[in-house]
Parts: sequence; C-alpha cells; structure tokens
Amino acid sequence: MTTDLPLLLVVGIAALLGGVVGSFLNVCILRWPADQSVVRPPSRCPRCGAGLRPWDNIPVISWLYPLIELATAAIWAGMVWQHGPSLEAARGAVFFTILLGIAMTDARTYLIPDEFSLGGLVIGLLFSVPDGLPGFGQAVLGAAVGFGVLWAVGTLGTWIFRKDAMGGGDIKMMAMVGAFLGWQGVLLTIFLGALLGTVIFVPISIVKRGKLVPFGIFLALGAAATWLAGPALIGWYRTSVLGL
Repeated sequence: MTTDLPLLLVVGIAALLGGVVGSFLNVCILRWPADQSVVRPPSRCPRCGAGLRPWDNIPVISWLYPLIELATAAIWAGMVWQHGPSLEAARGAVFFTILLGIAMTDARTYLIPDEFSLGGLVIGLLFSVPDGLPGFGQAVLGAAVGFGVLWAVGTLGTWIFRKDAMGGGDIKMMAMVGAFLGWQGVLLTIFLGALLGTVIFVPISIVKRGKLVPFGIFLALGAAATWLAGPALIGWYRTSVLGL
C-alpha cells in the first residue's frame, strides 16, 4: 500500500486512530473479564457508575486510563513510522494492541478473556491470508505449536505439583501469538516470557508468599520482544550457540 501523504502526517493520523482504539481498549479491559458487553451500557465511571459525558471519552484528554490510550497511540504511530501505511503496520499495531490488553487484564484480574486470545487468533489467521497458502499454513502451524507446547507444559506441571500449573487463558493466548509469529516465534516467546517471569516475579514471590503469577504479562512482553527482535535473536542463537 502506498500513499502520497507525507509520512509524518500519516504517522499523526495513525496516532489519532490508535488513541481512539486505546479508548475502546480501556472498555474491553474493564468489561470483558466481568462478562459485560462493551456496547451496553454506555461508558461510565468504573468506581461510582456515573455515565461519562461525550467529552470525557476524548482519547488522552479525558481522565480515564490515559496511559493506555497514549500507549496504544504510540504503538500505532510507531508501526506506521517503521513500516509505512501498509498491511504489515496494521498487523503489528493490532498485535501489540491485543498484547497490551492481555497484559493489563491479566495484571488486574488474573484472567485473559477469550475475546483477546481466541478473537486475536482469528485476526492473526486473517492477516496471514494475503500471504497465500504458505503464509496461512505457517500461521496455523504456529497456532497449533503455541497451544500444544503450553498445554503440555501445563499438564506436566499439574502432574508434578498436584495443582493447576498453567491457566487456560495463557494456553489460548499462545495460540494467538503463534498465528502472528509462527512456531519459531512461539518458542522464543515462551523462553523470553519464562526468563522475564523468573527475573522479575521470583523476588516478589519471595517477599509475598503465595502470590499468583500473572504469566500472561510476561508472555506478552516476550511476544513483543520477539516481534521486534526475534529474527536477530534466533540468528544469534544459531550462530553463537549452535554454531550453525
């Protein structure tokens, strides 16, 4: 896709669109874990229940979760800056928006709604369609590997520790990640997520014993890092570690 508009103008438009998406993402983060509609009732204060006026819904300017709106705006602007106004930019922007929603929801509620994971899986598969049958096949394979690997890890962990070791939301999330990143991206995401979870959360769990691990946060960070630097990391591992 090409455009005659200056790149900075296109990036600005993407940022505005991202802000609007981020405003809707706030609603999804609040309502999907509670099995509430994102359409009805209209936007309201999550604390007092008062309805929001039209100007309260303006992205960033309104008071409700402006950091999420700013982050989403930055995601969309950054993808267009890197890839131009293209399908790849849209793919990256949507993927990172879903990851942000998953991380925030898991942090708040220890839940990953199916709307993010399974809905994102469908979106990831649809984005692979323009690449033809090979691209779609890679997306399907990635989704299968993502689901299968984390399901196997969870099943083994449950058998060893005699309690649930992996949430179903994490397993379905990795199917979504596989649709976007492929099977190699799945393996790198799980490795990076486990590494980050160990480095960041183990010290916290020592201080606060029994605290649950919102693993979806670390998987989301691992998936984002894989998108941004996955090929370079895999190439380094092949040459420096495996000597291939």
